[in-house]
Amino acid sequence: MQLFTSAKALPSLFLVGPMGAGKTTVGKHLADLLERPFLDSDAEIETRTGASIPWIFEKEGEAGFRLREENTIAQLTQLPNIVLATGGGAVLSAANRHYLHNRGYVIYLYTPVEMQVQRTARDRSRPLLQTDNPQARLQALLEVRDPLYRQTAHSVIPTYEGSARELAQKIIQFVSINPLN
Repeated sequence: MQLFTSAKALPSLFLVGPMGAGKTTVGKHLADLLERPFLDSDAEIETRTGASIPWIFEKEGEAGFRLREENTIAQLTQLPNIVLATGGGAVLSAANRHYLHNRGYVIYLYTPVEMQVQRTARDRSRPLLQTDNPQARLQALLEVRDPLYRQTAHSVIPTYEGSARELAQKIIQFVSINPLN
């Protein structure tokens, strides 16, 4: 059952934000509620290359990964009526910011660094967090990326209240009453 009768009229929804913001989890709930396909740009890169993100970082470096990410986002953002979760660093590319902002409705899932640390503490699949001080790394990343997330987004939604499904419902309601101009 669809949550809103106007859900089909909503544009594609693109989620941006830092590691641990819940882009994939919230995105899956959004897709379910809207009866749309869910795509994750990192998962799509892994599927297309047959390699994990950490392996790509190790063999090609961050620059190689970012090129793959840009090509993937260029293609995925052209698909109609989707929910797309992007990688935390997707906004580093001016091309990605353009594709995302101009081809759908972008939601920045804002998450404080302390919450990111809690959510990513046991995750060994994040190359940028393989450091002695993950909290300092997350803080440094947020300082660089937060302005880019805000520049790209049409809306900023904090993630520290409610479940992922409740957050998805809140996003649908917000986007329904605050459409793109």
